[in-house]
Parts: sequence; structure tokens; C-alpha cells
Amino acid sequence: MQALLSGESTLVVTMIVAYIAFTSWLTLKLRSRTSDQFMTASRAMPAVVVGVLMMSEFVGAKSTVGTAQEAFQSGMAAGWAVLGASLGFLLFGLLMVKKLYNSGEYTISAAIAQKYGKSTMLTVSVIMIYALLLVNVGNYVSGAAAIATALHVSLPVAMCIIAAVSTFYYVFGGLKGVAWVTILHSAFKVVGIIIIVAVAMSLTGGIAPIKAKLPAYYFSWDGKIGFTTIFAWTFGTVGAIFSTQFIVQAISSTPSAAEARKATYYAAAFCLPLGFLLALIGVSAKYLYPDMNSLYALPVFLEKMPPLASAFVTTSLVASIFVSVCTVALAIASLVVRDFYVPYWKPTPERELKMTRVFSIVIAIVPLIFVFFIPEILKLSFFTRALRLSVTMVAMMGFYLPLFASNRGATAGLIGAAVATTVWYLLGNPFGIDNMYIAAASPLVVMAIERMVMGQAPAATPQAAQPNAFVERTST
Repeated sequence: MQALLSGESTLVVTMIVAYIAFTSWLTLKLRSRTSDQFMTASRAMPAVVVGVLMMSEFVGAKSTVGTAQEAFQSGMAAGWAVLGASLGFLLFGLLMVKKLYNSGEYTISAAIAQKYGKSTMLTVSVIMIYALLLVNVGNYVSGAAAIATALHVSLPVAMCIIAAVSTFYYVFGGLKGVAWVTILHSAFKVVGIIIIVAVAMSLTGGIAPIKAKLPAYYFSWDGKIGFTTIFAWTFGTVGAIFSTQFIVQAISSTPSAAEARKATYYAAAFCLPLGFLLALIGVSAKYLYPDMNSLYALPVFLEKMPPLASAFVTTSLVASIFVSVCTVALAIASLVVRDFYVPYWKPTPERELKMTRVFSIVIAIVPLIFVFFIPEILKLSFFTRALRLSVTMVAMMGFYLPLFASNRGATAGLIGAAVATTVWYLLGNPFGIDNMYIAAASPLVVMAIERMVMGQAPAATPQAAQPNAFVERTST
């Protein structure tokens, strides 16, 4: 801990502590006081705020550090990991946002239940919780890399810091508090990325020396990654955006379907330049430090900056980490409460808010158990998107092909997809087939077989759309 008390580290720690203290005070000032505010911010969020919130969900700590890591290994093509999100938000706004908003629900599982029924809802909820817990495992690992580098603490200690601080934000803030504080977090993050790019270009002398030294594929459109993987990334990102719980929850916080659609267009615009900048950081690190551990492709530049710039950029990375963890954990808590706790325990609004905060604390601890088993962040990121893609495939079938809206087939397809995708990922994507394709095809194959073999399914008992039910139940 002596390192924390010396020179530059003291400045870094002071700025981070001051930032955490200020944003914690802001969170308490804007904290959610009812379940409605905690889950949907009382449907009063401006579209631009929700756009920033959604951008931060897909360009968080994991994607920020992970994209630079992949670019270090494979070239500028790693930027597709973020550029796919821009395309995804655009398509989401055009195809799905109005249907989801008009369902009146704030969880993806409850919206799908209106087309299929309760068992499909619960299956979707379990798969989404599984995927999002793994997302936060990646967030903890990538965030800890930045914090450990700057503060000279071990990775486990850095992970515990992330868990403790981010938990405070969302346990008290809920969606209302997290949304407004995210504006500040995101501003710090974007400025921090710009500073890192400026330092990287200063150290390398620009892009030309990098192109002259590194293999040509580092600046090709597909790099060392290849078309198949890039297409899988983009396809998976688009699919994940269509079904990610926090995205559905975020659009439900806007006043109308039109504002929700506008928010997705803001998110698409915000994501567009970040993919290129993050990839450039990773390629610059490869040029300067070719034998370094790729995980540190972005954090390594912190040590090459003037003290004040290093302190600001470290704070920006910390901000990125916190907003990523907060939004994912908030989404998991919403699924647990909406789909499991409320239907079976039927609590009062006050009791529901209290238990939501208890569940949130547990949700923050669970990822810490698995953080030491994740070697490559970006691959984990796209595996979790593959899991969510399977939910999208089922949702699209329900909304656009009601002939296949079988509760039995959808449930079997989702379970089959979750198992097949996980096994394929653990086997290392055999035969060069990305697990993203397994996630996309599995539910469709299972649902088609169920339809052909079993014939017309018994009519599902879809959940009725109740746009105002949540507001009425939680208002006091």
C-alpha cells in the first residue's frame, strides 16, 4: 500500500476518491424512493439521457478494455466489436422498440410472455440472468485491470473495490439515479478515451509508423479476425441489443414510444466513433509494447501520461467500470423481482423496494466467485451476446411469425439454445463455427421440429398487456 501514498499515485487516488464521493452524494440526492422510480424512473427520462445510458451498456468497461485487447492481437478490425452496436441500435429503433414499449412491461421476459406464456417467460428470465451475470464477470475483470494498474493494488482487491462502489450506486439510485449519474460517468469516459488516443499518437508518432512496422492485416478491414467472426460479432451484437434486459428497461423509462425510438438513434450516433478510437489504442500498444500482456493494451498508457492527465483518465475508466456494472446489476435485479419475487410473494410497494435492494447486494457478490476463470474478455463478451441472441430469435418469431408462437416450442428452443451455445463456447468453437451461429440457429431448429412433430401446440396462455399495471401498483 506504500505505492498509494507516493507522488503520482496519491494524486490518482485523491481524484478517484473525490469523484466517488461526489457521485455518491449525487446518487443519494437523486435516489429512487419508490419501486416505480427504481425500475422505470417513473417513465420520465429524456431521450438523450436514455441514449447515453444505452450506449454505456454496450460500450462499457468490458468493451472498452476488451476491444483494445483484441486490437492488440488482431488489428483495427477489432473496432467492429463496437461498430456493430451502432448498427444494432439503429435496427432496434426501426423494428422492435415500439412493440416492446407498447407492451407496457419493463422486462424482456414479461414482454415475451405476452406472446408465449409463463413458462417461456421464466426460461427467458433465467437465461438472461445467466448471461448478465457473466457480463458482470467480464466487467469486473476488465475494470480491475485498469484500477490495479493505476493504484498498484492486486486484481482481487481492485475487483472488490468495483463491487463495493458500484453496488452503492445502483442499490440507492435505481434507474432514476443511475441514469442521471451515467451522464457524468459517460462524459468522463469519452474524454478519457480521447486523451488516451492523443497520448498513444504522441508516443507512436502517428499512424504511419505503426502501419510501417506491423503486419498489413493490422489495418485491413477484417484483420486477423476474419469475415466469419466479424459477421458473428455484428449479428450477435444486433441480436443482443434487441433482447438485453437493461435496454428494454431503459426504453421503458421514456415518456412515449416515439421518445424511446429517438433514444435508440442517439445511442447509435454515440457508439459510432468509439469503435475506431478503441481499436487504434490497442494497435498503438502493440507497436510500442509488442511482448506485453494484451489485457493491458489500454491501461498501459496511464503510466506514460503526466500525473494530472493520468489521474483524469484513470477516473474516466473507473467511471466506465461503475456504469457498466450498475446497469447490468440493475437489470438482473429487475428480472429477479419482476419475474420471481413479485408474482410469488406479492409484496407491498415498500417491501418490494426493500427486497430489491437486498437482492442487488447479493447480485454484486456473485460475479466475484467466477472472475478468475476468464482469460479473454472480448470472447466472453460475445458469448454472453450469443446467449441473448437466442432470446431475440424467439422474440422475433413471436412478434412477426405468430404461427410459431408455441409456449412449448419456445421454452424447449430457449433451453436447447442455452445448453448448446454454452457447450460450443467451452469446446472452443469447433470446426471454426462461432457459438453465435449456434445461438441463432438452435431455437429456430427446435421450434420448427416441435411444430412438425407435435403439430399444433396447445394454445399458450399469454400474459395480458397491462401498460399501467406497474405504475398503479407501486404508486402511493
